[in-house]
Amino acid sequence: MEKDTENSSTDYKGNSESDIRQLVIPDAQGGQRLDQALAALLPEFSRNRIQNWIRARKIAVDDAWGTTKMKVSGGEAVRVEIEPDPNATPDAPEAIPLNVVFEDPVLLVIDKPVGLVVHPGSGNPRGTLLNALLHRVPQSAELPRAGIVHRLDKDTSGLLVVAKTLQAHTDLVRQLQARTVKREYLALVYGEVDHAGTVDMPLARDPHNRTKRTVHSMGKQAVTHYDVVERFPGVTLLRCRLETGRTHQIRVHMQHIGHPLVGEQVYSASRRSHLKIPFPRQALHAERLGLIHPITQEFMQWECPLPPDFASLLQALRDNTGWGK
Repeated sequence: MEKDTENSSTDYKGNSESDIRQLVIPDAQGGQRLDQALAALLPEFSRNRIQNWIRARKIAVDDAWGTTKMKVSGGEAVRVEIEPDPNATPDAPEAIPLNVVFEDPVLLVIDKPVGLVVHPGSGNPRGTLLNALLHRVPQSAELPRAGIVHRLDKDTSGLLVVAKTLQAHTDLVRQLQARTVKREYLALVYGEVDHAGTVDMPLARDPHNRTKRTVHSMGKQAVTHYDVVERFPGVTLLRCRLETGRTHQIRVHMQHIGHPLVGEQVYSASRRSHLKIPFPRQALHAERLGLIHPITQEFMQWECPLPPDFASLLQALRDNTGWGK
């Protein structure tokens, strides 16, 4: 069972007008700690915030107070009293142009340019997609994360869907959790990839650098399918299809199988190839996006062209103009 959203209205900072949530722990989350299970069911709230609510006796499990060390088995009834975040400060709407691919009363699909950060954060307090959404869709201030349900890295371009209503947000989150949202990326990687394949390797935070992800047996399941689109000397253009959507998933998976992305600065090859293409960012583009429309229940799909820098790089490779020589 998903979180009950019919009787609550949560804004993008995670504050709620109706402060009670009634949940049931899914069987699939049996064996997890209570805070881990709730973090998955309440993605608009941080795990640290949920842990604080547990300590403050704001979360009851089967009519008994939860504890931070409690493990759930699945099927438990959980009552969560949502407390406003005392440190929350509203982000400012900003008139940032957006390349809108599709828009109707409940959905907005954009082609995110390279360099646009999705959420405000350390080092990027303004000028983000969230700020742009607050200006374009003022009612998004009442939604979790201003309607944003998935992310793209700052230097990754391409398609991203945003909900404009609470009903659409809830529906899209459920589709993402059910892995029915179709997301395909074009990735230019080092090495000559021979055939299609699948990388099924769990990902976790890097214990030495919390901004990075790494393959780890105790991480969350992460699955990337890839097909060969075009081959060049020393590099290959792949189409990667996400089954899951972990942070930096394609970038980490490609590095793990020995084919790091061209332009990659964080997850580069441990042993440098003699080939080095001077590209200023990871060569990764979210080309296709498909989902079930929350209202009409019809499958919809969008596709967007490569940005000029990526397209020029591929053309130079096709023309054999000396890249990497």
